[in-house]
Amino acid sequence: MLFCCQTEDKVKAKRFKKLSRFSALAYAVLMAVFLFFMVPSTASAAALPNPASGLGFIAAALATGLATIGAGYAVGAVGSSALGAVSEDPNILGKTLIFVGLAEGIAIYGLIVSIMILGRL
Repeated sequence: MLFCCQTEDKVKAKRFKKLSRFSALAYAVLMAVFLFFMVPSTASAAALPNPASGLGFIAAALATGLATIGAGYAVGAVGSSALGAVSEDPNILGKTLIFVGLAEGIAIYGLIVSIMILGRL
């Protein structure tokens, strides 16, 4: 029985190594493709009247994207905790909904920041 468990661990370790190698290779390929397409556009961006506008679009996208990722993580953590608390005491449903709403507000703040960034371009 002990031998069987050791072989299963070895199989899992081999799978993990293969997956790690594949992930590293995929990352390297994606970065190479990204650099291949970004370097020519950066070199020709000097001809544009306002070359910083591209960075403004990237900043707006990052503001919205990272805020929504953070909001999703926060709503997941707060929502599951709120559900557990409400299952023990149904009288605190209103209080827990406020916490979930505050977590959702993070995404709205990111959207407002991106709108402000786009307004300055």
